[in-house]
Amino acid sequence: MDRRKQVYVHTIGCQMNVYDSGRIARMATSMNYQQTQTMEEADLIIVNTCSVREKACQKAFSFMGRMAGLKRKRPEILLGVAGCMAQQEGEKLLGRPDGIDFVLGPGAIDRLPDILEKVLTQQVPAADLFMPENMPFPESEGEGADPLIPQKNRVSGFVTIMRGCDNFCSYCIVPHVRGRESSRRPEKIVGEIKRLVESGAREITLLGQNVNSYGKKDGSPSFAEMLWQVNEIKGLERIRFTTSHPKDISSQLIDCFRDMDKLCHHIHLPVQSGSNAVLKKMNRKYTRERYLETIARLKDACPDIAVTSDMIVGFPGETDEDFGDTLLLLEQVQFDGLFAFSYSDRPGTPAAGFPPEIKISEEIKKARLKRLLDAQEVYTTRKNRALVGSCQPVLTEGFSKKQASNNDCADIQWTGRTSSNKIVNFTRCHTHKTGDSHGTPQGIQPGQTVRVTIKKALSHSLWGEEMAESAGAGNQPARNEEKHAD
Repeated sequence: MDRRKQVYVHTIGCQMNVYDSGRIARMATSMNYQQTQTMEEADLIIVNTCSVREKACQKAFSFMGRMAGLKRKRPEILLGVAGCMAQQEGEKLLGRPDGIDFVLGPGAIDRLPDILEKVLTQQVPAADLFMPENMPFPESEGEGADPLIPQKNRVSGFVTIMRGCDNFCSYCIVPHVRGRESSRRPEKIVGEIKRLVESGAREITLLGQNVNSYGKKDGSPSFAEMLWQVNEIKGLERIRFTTSHPKDISSQLIDCFRDMDKLCHHIHLPVQSGSNAVLKKMNRKYTRERYLETIARLKDACPDIAVTSDMIVGFPGETDEDFGDTLLLLEQVQFDGLFAFSYSDRPGTPAAGFPPEIKISEEIKKARLKRLLDAQEVYTTRKNRALVGSCQPVLTEGFSKKQASNNDCADIQWTGRTSSNKIVNFTRCHTHKTGDSHGTPQGIQPGQTVRVTIKKALSHSLWGEEMAESAGAGNQPARNEEKHAD
């Protein structure tokens, strides 16, 4: 009997790419490919790429080099590049020495069977980069073999609610490689979430380049109304979403953090810069004052909300004064966490065409990035230390990384997250450390909410011990029990 062919999908980039990789895996499986976690065993290898920053492109090219090495040993392997960098680079990728057989843009993922058939029958490399201006969601998206969505565990799942972006920030490649905004039908979103919950998911993250503008173009319910529909799904305990654009935060959405029992007390709200001059050059369509007002309204509605953000340093024309405004905003908000990056030109964006004389040197960008990250480290550590001694409801995801590499079951460590998205590694209460014959602790399963006393705060995580009364409590939503720093 012939061996069933195997597919390996490697993901670079954001959570939306993770979701798209799930779609790729489902379609490959429908074509009689079996998923493998070992690239060397695969007959079909697809790298799903990102091009938001130069580093992501470098990672993709590096991985393509590994793919090429395997193809030199096994010429029959099929190699594909999908995602944003595929759309950006296009057919140029077929001319490289990596031996790429096909290129698939984000708008062409659903046509994977067609391009594979073309490559196999015609024995020539092929590219599908077609992306209509108003690209609808396929009616079948999210249906079928949902367990094939590649995610860390079955406790948490990603669900895309919209595609593309209409904001055209001057530094951003997304509208050029993912197209214009289009929203998915509410019933499709709710249906997919219900299937994921039936398969064991307890937490769902709704995905979009700008989820706040969901439904605005096609008459669908607003994003806040969509959240309320999701909140009614039985068996679902937690709702998250990303990413939000500050200019589109509505009063109704802010009220959701106050009124909705399943919406996690965390928002990722990219600010990018604290300077009004830089924000204007970035075409962000808000000011630092408006951003700070939004943060104040969020904290008024939900005093324990955790706020994380993105920032770019070294944007063309950024002066020392501009960077000082960014540091000041950091001090005013005191984010729980921050993703910060040095600016890099993205092909085809307006910022890439700015005059060379206003470009910032790599040396200055590196120094500013270090100052920003060092300042944020103080606030992250302070926020975490404020939680020591508190009781935190933690949605258990599985064994901690430390435990996964340690066979000693005497002090088993689990990992999970709080509503505010803090990572917590914890051990069982000393009165509940009995295990079964295989050394597996009794009473804790992935997907179970456990009350944990925080004993120690680390730079980017917390450590604690399960409270005795939470043992065997099962999946209990434990909203409003968390104690956070102001």
